[in-house]
Amino acid sequence: MGKIVRHELDPTNPAPLTEAQKAEIKALKTRPESDVDTSDIPELTEDFWRSAVRNPYFKPIKQQLTLRLDSDLVAWFKRRAPGGRGYQSAINKALREYVAKQERKTG
Repeated sequence: MGKIVRHELDPTNPAPLTEAQKAEIKALKTRPESDVDTSDIPELTEDFWRSAVRNPYFKPIKQQLTLRLDSDLVAWFKRRAPGGRGYQSAINKALREYVAKQERKTG
């Protein structure tokens, strides 16, 4: 029985591509899209998109900015946050829900 060899991959620091890998990528880039066989991939219907959900692991990039809000609104969110912590995330969630509702209205 052979010896087990383990390798760890750091996704933030991948190993450099080999010359063979670079050549394969270059060859693939030159192929027209019509050469790609997608016959084994089912078409995505409207029903699929109606029941689709956002990837639970997706996290949009946050953008830091200065925003003026009415003090009573900030106080309301802080009162409902445990120990006043997380009130900014709660405001972000409320805005996201509002935007989603508006998107559904306009289609």
